[in-house]
Amino acid sequence: MHAGRAHSVLRPAVLGWAMAATLALVVAEVFGGVAGRSVALLNDALHNLSDVPALGISWLAMRWAERPADSDKTYGYHRAGVLAAFTNALLLLILALWLGYEAIQRFRAPVAVIESWMIWTSLAALAVNGGITLALVRGRGDLNLRSILVHNFGDALSNIAIITGAVIIHATGARWIDPLLGLAIGLLVLWSSVGILRESSHILLEGRPRGMRVEEVARAILSVSGVQEVHDVHLWSLGGGHHALSLHARIPDMHMDECERMLAAIQEKAAKGFGIDHTTVQLERAGLPAQSGYVMPEPAKNKN
Repeated sequence: MHAGRAHSVLRPAVLGWAMAATLALVVAEVFGGVAGRSVALLNDALHNLSDVPALGISWLAMRWAERPADSDKTYGYHRAGVLAAFTNALLLLILALWLGYEAIQRFRAPVAVIESWMIWTSLAALAVNGGITLALVRGRGDLNLRSILVHNFGDALSNIAIITGAVIIHATGARWIDPLLGLAIGLLVLWSSVGILRESSHILLEGRPRGMRVEEVARAILSVSGVQEVHDVHLWSLGGGHHALSLHARIPDMHMDECERMLAAIQEKAAKGFGIDHTTVQLERAGLPAQSGYVMPEPAKNKN
């Protein structure tokens, strides 16, 4: 037996515009980096490109949440965004390593940069990132949107660092500042990409949702009146904030109507306590020998 709960559908248009603005910003920074001979701008373009998977996941989650599951995709299309994030993060990892190598080469053979290109391009980037932050701030209660806001704050700091570095280069002629900034931003991209790879691969391998523990879920189900034993507990994420649970619960002999009420209580406990919106429960008669390796607690024993 299973049940699902509908998620509130947010308007994805804001995320769509934010993604388009970010891609336009990446193009502008690549152009500015090439024209200004600045490896820092090129690495910042890559840093902004790393925002696209996060925006894309949230956008896909909102758009595809409206699509019902079908006979082929019985859980729906939530993992398509996760698969895209994994692919993009892998590509970003390779590009970050290449641009890091270029930054190290600039240390050995410094290149004169055009400070005006660095300043004006970074000012434009700062305006775009600030606009995206203001557009998304109303959705800060959503975990996905909150992570995007934090990421945009990091982007803004990178823009400020490049502007400051360009001013220092103009005043002192210290060419090593540009590759230093480029290397620092490249390391930030590496850190972000590894995080996306780790999270997306965890979901694709059907790992348990972050912040949930199997033991805690099992003990919560055991608190439902009438449930004497829980085993074969499995937790996994479907992507897009959707989580699933399957378990076996041993209960006393009772009428089918009572079984239905107990099933509803288990599903409500999983939904309200852990945000699990797809719960499958197999009810079994208590007192039978356990057939699984995961039993909580020990099977009920007769005290007489």
